[in-house]
Amino acid sequence: MTLRKRDFLAGLGLAAGAGIAEALAQAASGTLKGKDLGAVAPPPPRKIPHRKVTTKNLFKVPNAYPNGVAVVPEGVWVAEQKAAGYGQSGKHEKEGAWLFDWNGKKLKTVMTDSYNTSGMCFGNGHVWMGANGGPEGIYEVDLNGKTVSHRQIPLGPKDNGGGCHGLMWHDGKLWIVANRLRAILRVDPKTWAPEFMIPFTASRWHGCAWDSSYPGGAIWMVTGTSEINRFIRQADGKLHHTTTCGLVKYEAATGKVLETAEFLDGTADAHGLDMRNGKLISCDAGVGPPGFEGTGSPSAGYVFEINFV
Repeated sequence: MTLRKRDFLAGLGLAAGAGIAEALAQAASGTLKGKDLGAVAPPPPRKIPHRKVTTKNLFKVPNAYPNGVAVVPEGVWVAEQKAAGYGQSGKHEKEGAWLFDWNGKKLKTVMTDSYNTSGMCFGNGHVWMGANGGPEGIYEVDLNGKTVSHRQIPLGPKDNGGGCHGLMWHDGKLWIVANRLRAILRVDPKTWAPEFMIPFTASRWHGCAWDSSYPGGAIWMVTGTSEINRFIRQADGKLHHTTTCGLVKYEAATGKVLETAEFLDGTADAHGLDMRNGKLISCDAGVGPPGFEGTGSPSAGYVFEINFV
């Protein structure tokens, strides 16, 4: 038998039509089949625990914007953020690192070359100040006020690695809350080599603290829905948050989010962060963007503890 071209093409059309019809029928019946590649359906999204926190003021830093804390055996170091460094004066003014006891008595003052300090830690016998203005970068300062080193945050331009919003010292390593990278970056403080990075997506980020209660360690970081917390006074006289301040907890070894938390309305506006006896310690800078006269926070200038509800 001779198969003509017309008959051959017509046969292909019928076969294709039958195949499409069968596929449509399978789809309609919910039995659409394909090649089994052995794939396994992903598990449902993991539910991340979420808690709420309140704050308790401990003492007020006199005449200053505190924007970093570092807990040490003697008490707590507090970093000063000057409004001049925020762009209001256009000139550089030295910013202080103060050591207080837990009653608010000032034990020591170290003046540093850091600009618009936003985050600090204490390690290797030195104060480390995170600059968020001027030349930016990280200032390592001895207890006599001498700048031991000033280096840019790694993984950026050599002369401008961006600003900093938090510092933490743990096991001889420096952790930096890096603005340009939008990440917590672990750095070897001797070689200045970056070693590990935890990216974040929060609208606001600030200080971080090590939590040794979690196996292998965890890192808490201040978050929020806006770069700054603002308050308004309602008709009944009560202060009301217009933005949300919060916390996120990461597994230190992997960066996996372990839990989150939000501050109750009317509580302090967190900036720096550290841990003392299992409780998070923070400070309320009470300062906003250039030209903004404070946040209206009732706890501006205070060092405070954070309590989970």
